[in-house]
Amino acid sequence: MGPGRQIRTPRLVLDAVSWRDMDDMARLKGNAASFGRMLGGVRSRVQSEADMAEDVAFWARTGLGIFAIREKGIFVGMTGVHERPDGRGLGLRFALRPEAAGRGIAREAAGAALRFVLDRGVSRVMAVAREDNLASRIVLGSIGMHQSDTFERDGYTMLVYEISLPGG
Repeated sequence: MGPGRQIRTPRLVLDAVSWRDMDDMARLKGNAASFGRMLGGVRSRVQSEADMAEDVAFWARTGLGIFAIREKGIFVGMTGVHERPDGRGLGLRFALRPEAAGRGIAREAAGAALRFVLDRGVSRVMAVAREDNLASRIVLGSIGMHQSDTFERDGYTMLVYEISLPGG
């Protein structure tokens, strides 16, 4: 792993995703409780492999991307940024295995990933959450993002959150 591709928090280690995370990421993305509300929804193994190729390439191009989240060495989820396919910009994502939910891991990991990105000079990061996804909305608000817009997708109201630094 190259320099600057790992984050440590008091209880978590976030590593830039790599092919060694493929099985864990495929299980996470294939789980409706973890990924059902994410952009693109539940993913097949083939879709997860395509995502991984894109994530690894994004890290190589930008020095930013998706992290695997580990607690005590065990994979519990993912967070980080990607270029949103809808053209809205650099988007923050996070998803946890169901057994890891409810303990503040998403807030701790997503907050650390957001700081990582902002510390590298990115001036604007956004995120999208379904209006009925209160847990994600709480995480986004707790890490300093604010609601800035709404739009409709597939019959759901989607809330756009963002954080902008001066010049963003």
